[in-house]
Amino acid sequence: MSALTLGFDLLLVVGLSWLAWQALFDPHRFSAVVHFMAFGLLMALVWVRLDAIDIALAEAAIGAGVTGALLLAALGRLPATAGHAPAWRVGQRPLVHLALVTTLMSTLALAWVAWQLPRPGLAGPIGEALPESGVTNAVTAVLLNLRAWDTLLEIAVMLAAVCLVWSLGPALTPYAPATALPGLPALTRLLHPLFLLVPAYLLWRGSHAPGGAFPAGAVLGAGGVLLVLAGAVPWMHDPRRQPLLRLLLTAGVLLFLGVALSGLLLTGTFLDIPVGMAGTVILAVEVAAALSIALMLMALYLYGEPGR
Repeated sequence: MSALTLGFDLLLVVGLSWLAWQALFDPHRFSAVVHFMAFGLLMALVWVRLDAIDIALAEAAIGAGVTGALLLAALGRLPATAGHAPAWRVGQRPLVHLALVTTLMSTLALAWVAWQLPRPGLAGPIGEALPESGVTNAVTAVLLNLRAWDTLLEIAVMLAAVCLVWSLGPALTPYAPATALPGLPALTRLLHPLFLLVPAYLLWRGSHAPGGAFPAGAVLGAGGVLLVLAGAVPWMHDPRRQPLLRLLLTAGVLLFLGVALSGLLLTGTFLDIPVGMAGTVILAVEVAAALSIALMLMALYLYGEPGR
């Protein structure tokens, strides 16, 4: 590692630490949200430095994009006097200190566990099992075959989050951006083809290179949030379309569970995909998961207001 590369990585560490501190303790909430979004963009750059392009795309789309939009929307619904509250009061400082100590101890514990992992890692065993996974990319093989339990639970947690948000209150009324943001519909029409082509490319790429359902769903969901802001998806508010919306939201989890149960019937093992069917099954699961993830991100933004 050259001195220039090491210096750049150290700058990333310092920048992430400063942005994280500002996002947590900035007394101005709008400024804190902006720092949080900048943190997501810088974190995406960190993932690029680690050669995890797929995670970098998901981080930029979700961490800096969709989550930032959710926080700004929540901030816009707070009382005007709540925008400049202090980061913490004197009585809350022990809790803040406890949180910092807990975070530090957790970080040290994770670092110790990572240090104890066998070297050179799991690349060898994964490479040996790759021909039987149905894909040629190690990341996709791990996510949707070798450790499919993790991915199934991640999608289930996202679906549970949508159900929780929806349970807070009635749906939002459709946005009327024509008066507030008159240029947004034009921007949406300009970027809409990219938000369709890029996820399709990421899904195709995921079988042999970094990509797959999560980056594709994140990019598609970011485009969907832009459509929501532009008022271009009024059908999501139509009560007659709610059964279809709920079916599409659960499509990823339902298909994943169907594959898992099919594996149990065919091989006697839950989530065990026969080698001859693995490629086709993984592609179907990726498409369904990407669509569900995108709609979940849109639904979180669309239905994110508690009842009054």
